[in-house]
Amino acid sequence: MFGLGVPELIVIAVIIFVLFGAKRIPDIGKGLGGAIREFRNIKKEIISSPSKETPEKKEEENAPDTIEEGIKKQVINHVPGVKKAMEISEKVKKVNEIIK
Repeated sequence: MFGLGVPELIVIAVIIFVLFGAKRIPDIGKGLGGAIREFRNIKKEIISSPSKETPEKKEEENAPDTIEEGIKKQVINHVPGVKKAMEISEKVKKVNEIIK
């Protein structure tokens, strides 16, 4: 798998266990599973929906403008800690704009 052997995977697993702890690992796995499920749902929606939609239809469905925005919203909602990291990133961008 990607050129990684069993010893490397064990080391990675131990590092993840030490960083996040036993209580957080199931939450992270659950969040990642939910995000993957949403990616599949978005993919199915894109494939099944017509390529050109009217703006009114998008507003009715509350559909994101791009695939990336839809994926971003789903990841933020399902993976623990991502929302906080995104908020911090936005604050850093604002501070950088003020400094310039």
